[in-house]
Formats: sequence, structure tokens, C-alpha cells
Amino acid sequence: MMRLQYIYLARQLLYQKNFELCILIFVGTNGETYFNTGALVSCVQNFPKSRGPVVGILKGFAGLSGAILTQIYAMMNFPNQASLIFMVAVGPTVIISALMFIVRPVGGHKQFRQSDNSSFLFTYSICLVLAAYLLTVLVLEDLVSLNQTLIIILTVILIVLILLPIAIPIMLVFFSQPRPTTEESLLLDPQKQEAGKMGQDENEVIFSEVEDEKASDVDSLPASERHKRIAHLQAKLFQAAAEGAVRVKRRKGPRRGEDFTLLQALVKADFWLIFISLVLASGSGLTVIDNLGQMCQSLGYSNTHIFVSMISIFNFLGRIAGGYFSENIIRHYAYPRPVAMAVVQVVMAIALFFYAMGWPGAIYVVSVLIGLGYGAHWAIVPAAVSELFGLKSFGSLYNFLTLASPAGSLIFSGVIASGIYDYEAKKQHQMLDPIGRAEEAESLTCYGTICYSITCGIMSGLCAIAVVLSLIVVHRTKRVYAQLYANPQT
Repeated sequence: MMRLQYIYLARQLLYQKNFELCILIFVGTNGETYFNTGALVSCVQNFPKSRGPVVGILKGFAGLSGAILTQIYAMMNFPNQASLIFMVAVGPTVIISALMFIVRPVGGHKQFRQSDNSSFLFTYSICLVLAAYLLTVLVLEDLVSLNQTLIIILTVILIVLILLPIAIPIMLVFFSQPRPTTEESLLLDPQKQEAGKMGQDENEVIFSEVEDEKASDVDSLPASERHKRIAHLQAKLFQAAAEGAVRVKRRKGPRRGEDFTLLQALVKADFWLIFISLVLASGSGLTVIDNLGQMCQSLGYSNTHIFVSMISIFNFLGRIAGGYFSENIIRHYAYPRPVAMAVVQVVMAIALFFYAMGWPGAIYVVSVLIGLGYGAHWAIVPAAVSELFGLKSFGSLYNFLTLASPAGSLIFSGVIASGIYDYEAKKQHQMLDPIGRAEEAESLTCYGTICYSITCGIMSGLCAIAVVLSLIVVHRTKRVYAQLYANPQT
């Protein structure tokens, strides 16, 4: 909803040649990206063992923030829209300035607790309750005229739900005694730290040799047997290298799972496969979101706010669910996280095909499934990229990938969807007014499923291509994930 408002306002400002306000909007929207990147990079580094849930929760709340701020504005009952702009400009800035000093990487690998799983489960529960509550409030406000007192009560309950997760760090700080894990104990041992530093480069080189020397059937063995085989081969390579029997070759650049810079990632096929898959799938999802109001209008729905609210809420749920289920896939089966991308892309392809066929209730199916699928991408992709290309330049990698959505929307919405819509609207107008005495083509309106059915059919095919690309990434990265999560039950 907020994105549609920005696009509409930007077009109006460009038409009026009000470039000053255009610059302000440009700075404001890019400022949100800056804060989003800072929070995301810090939290992924702080919780490297729970990347999926962390990204899903952060991206979920980022997607829901527009609806939350709108509800707060309704509670304050400001007299004009200038007050809303002032609130959006000042409120988040004050909060971010107050909290900016505690948002930083703090060595999350040393803080891993067994209670983390229950903490994330509690946060997920709050997210589900929040989504259901907010959807109910938005529907009530659309259908019933609520007085100001009731709006204030509903907003206060909303704020309480948002603040509930703060109970987790309070409980951990004041009511629990963290026990150092085996990993932490090793990290705290100065002698082992020094030895690790001395042998780090050699280990990395030997790891590359192990990859080349081990048999292809090793990855299919049980975890314990696989570890024994690899350890035995590694020991032999260490001994041979020490005696000079083999010459260890040093590879140029990092391998999958190590730290990449953006330039190093840009020459890797895996990175471009993920990017193109994201362009096709998330670009299709964003096209539906941007054109949802016009899609509802073409089908004869007078009140489009309900569908916009639905797709916003399910976008939020998709981000939460994408992080949760992709994490379960890698933890329990050590299977590549991009397989979750392929699954949600299949769901999006089915939803778009459903609309293209013009079946009953298609707008409801599209609102729910596209919201879920589009949102899930932004929980799955950042976590997968952090695993395959490391955390050192994660901010640059993530922000490059965010170009996929506007790039896809620019093509699918700006060229395909708008072109087909204008063509069908003009054809309907010519049938009703062959002489052409009515309004000009620019203001014509298209009615019926035909307005977007062809577009949805095309995008369904593009999502199917995205599935194939994601499965290629899955095939190429199976070995990496088997090494990263070799013991699925831990």
C-alpha cells in the first residue's frame, strides 16, 4: 500500500515539475534501506546459527511497518496529511537515534543458548497474533465506522503486542545464567585460538584439496562415516604436504561458504542464478501488488482496501514462514535453503495460473498466495546468500539483490501489464464506441478477467522458469550445505 502511494505521488510530482519534493522522497525511501541494512547485517552476524528466523522476523516487521504507522496515525487523529509526514519523519528518527548504539555485532557465536529455539518460537507466536489482530482491525475499519475512543484502545493493544518480544532479552539478562557451550569454551582458550590462527590458511588450502580428492560417493554416506572419511583424507594430505610429497595448490578467490566481496560474487554463476530467479519471481509478485487495486476494479470490486490489507498481511506471514520453514529444511535434512525458494515459486506460479484461467475467487487466491510467496523470498534469499557468500560483505550482496524486485516490476508492470491493459481497454472502448466520440484512450478503463489474465499467464510461465533456476542452485550447492550442516539433528 505504501509503495503504491509513493509511486503515485512520485508521478504527480514529476508531472508538476516539483523536483525538490522528488529529491526528498528519494532521500527518505533510501534512508529506510540504510536502516534496514544496518539492522539485518548486525542481526545475521549475531545469530549465525538461526539466520532464517532472524531474517524472516526482521523483514516481516519491515513489511508490516506501514500498516502499524497508519494505525498509530489514526489514533493520534491529526488534522491533515502534513502531520502524517511530520510524524513519519520525526518519530522513527528519534527512536533509531536512541537505539542505534545497541544495534551492532556482539559475537553471536559466543552467545548461543539452548533457549534460543524457544525464544524464536515465542517471537513467531507474537508475530502470528499480531498479523491476525492487525488484519481484524483493518477489516473493521473498512467495514464499520469506529469512534476515536475505540481506535485508541485498539492501537494501544497493537503497541503492547509489538513490545512483547522485549520480554525475551529481559528474561535472559536477569533471570537466566548462560552456560558456555563447547564452541564457546574452545573460543575462549587462548592457546587454541593462537593455534587456530596459525593453521587457518593451511586448513583452508587443505580443505580445497579434500574437495578435489574425495570420492563422489562420500556425500551419500551417513554423517558419522562421512566425517571419518574426510578427516582421514585430510590427515593424509597434511602429512603428504608436510613431507613434500604433494604440492598443495592455492586457489584464486574464495570458495562457496567463504567470505566473498561483491565483485567476487558477481563472477559466480550461483549468484546470478539466484538474482535472475529473484527477478522473475519477486518481480512478478511486485507487479501483482502494484496493480492489485486496478485488478480488483476490473473485476467489479468497489472496495479494494480489503484486498490490499490481505496481501500486506500475508506478505508479512510469508516472510515469517519463509524463514522458519527454510531453517527447518537445512537443520533437519541438511538440504540447500534455495529449495524453499523453488517451493514458493511453484506456489506463485499456481496462483498466477489460477487467475489467468479466470476461475471463481481468483482475486482471493492471488492475494493470499502471492502475498505469501513474495514475502517468503525476502526471508529465504538473504539467509541463503549469507551462507553461500559469507557475512563479510553481506550488506553489499543483499542490497544488490534488492535490485531484483524493481527491475522485474519495471519490465513486467511497466511494459507487459500496462501494455496489455491499455490494449484491452482500447479494444473494449472501440466495441462500445466505434466512432470514438467518448473520452481519450489514456483515461479508458478495462473490465473483466481479460485485463490481467494474459499478464498473469506470462508471469506464471516466468515463475516456472524461476523454479528451474532455483533447482539448479540446489543441485550446485548440495555439497556446501552438507558440509555446513553435516549433522542435521544438531
